[in-house]
Amino acid sequence: GSNIETTLSNLKNLIGSSEIGLEGVNELETMAELFEAGGYGSSKISIDPSVVRGLGYYTGPVYEAELTFEIFDEKGRKRQFGSVSGGGRYDDLVKRFTGQSVPATGVSIGVDRLLAALKEKGRVRGSGLGPVVVTVMDRDRIGDYQEIVTELRKAGIRSEVYLGNPKNFGNQLKYADNRGSPAAVIEGTEERESGIIQIKDLILGKKLSEEATLEEWKDRPSQFTVRRDELVQKIREILSAYE
Repeated sequence: GSNIETTLSNLKNLIGSSEIGLEGVNELETMAELFEAGGYGSSKISIDPSVVRGLGYYTGPVYEAELTFEIFDEKGRKRQFGSVSGGGRYDDLVKRFTGQSVPATGVSIGVDRLLAALKEKGRVRGSGLGPVVVTVMDRDRIGDYQEIVTELRKAGIRSEVYLGNPKNFGNQLKYADNRGSPAAVIEGTEERESGIIQIKDLILGKKLSEEATLEEWKDRPSQFTVRRDELVQKIREILSAYE
């Protein structure tokens, strides 16, 4: 099995019949499944029980993001670039200030270090467009939506899955607008079963709502349906129109 599977198996053996221990391992297993669905298997993700962060602060999993490419330090020694962010779950933090129990998780990013890494790799560029947002029509299918994001990212397209409350679809599109997203991807159960997917050109939609006549609106729909295997191609066409 993978390193993750081995680590989880060893943890189960260590905690024995501890209910809270089993709860923690089960949570890690769920996270590992989501990582795998997102294209981040054991070659990119490791579960390391030796990592400890703020025991009086964090209440669940903690995590760190490291860049593993090599650089030379000020003394000319070769080393890995290292950590650029860290965080975890802290369900009791809000309660300290409001008295209400609110589940929460977060991460801090070393912006200066991340920018330095991007410059080191020659990746500082861009058109100013935000990421393509993959909307969530069914919370239970979050893994499927993450797979769409992974497909787009592998094609070199910035993208992310909507992680807020998916109940109000309008809020998802509003979020995408606020992110400067050029397009939103929409896939409900019917679309998935039919092998199709919907794309909403958010930039065109905004222009049409501000300027177009009714006839122009009908001739140039900002939301359209394509075959599932055409997704990457159609998103690229939208991006090329605005870059």
